[in-house]
Amino acid sequence: MSISFQDKTSLASKNNALAGRSEKMLVADAHYVNGHPLQPPFPENMQTALFGMGCFWGAEKVFWQHEGVYTTAVGYAAGFTPNPTYQEVCSGMTSHNEVVFIVFDPTIISYKTLLKIFWQAHDPTQGMQQGNDRGTQYRSGIYTYSDEQLKQAEASRELYQQTLFSAGFEKITTEIIGADEFYYAEDYHQQYLAKNANGYCGLGGTGIAYPE
Repeated sequence: MSISFQDKTSLASKNNALAGRSEKMLVADAHYVNGHPLQPPFPENMQTALFGMGCFWGAEKVFWQHEGVYTTAVGYAAGFTPNPTYQEVCSGMTSHNEVVFIVFDPTIISYKTLLKIFWQAHDPTQGMQQGNDRGTQYRSGIYTYSDEQLKQAEASRELYQQTLFSAGFEKITTEIIGADEFYYAEDYHQQYLAKNANGYCGLGGTGIAYPE
């Protein structure tokens, strides 16, 4: 199959997005690092979060290291193409973002804390890129699973924006929208930086601390 590429900084529309497929991506049963399930069902007390912050390899590693994070997985969200492949997402013809899916225990780590980690682990002012990684799949995004998550995400953006403005940074470009379907990425992408110790990670924060 031949895949055409569009402007890497412009989102594809629903009308010109790739058709995709009905078959879901096959991934391992267990997390490579902690052995917990990658896919539902999860323990009843768990909650979920979904973030896009550049290359999903580095984004996933940032979160799996924190106590209270039950499992993580990388994949694609906020686009139009069902069950896209990595090649399709990189073409710019799906509108998907590279994201990390997080299952967490809110009695140990709060959503507010996850937001703080999110803001400090990348530069949310770069638009359709993160460092040297350029394209719509590298945009900053928070995809919420409840009204309360949406409220906290928007409040955190306003708080961090004022801090960044004071430090001379531009406007935050992070999109904050309700989460749609999360599509798992290919199995070799899952916990990539644990499987490949010298793997590339293009994440870099602003160096500006999130206000307490």
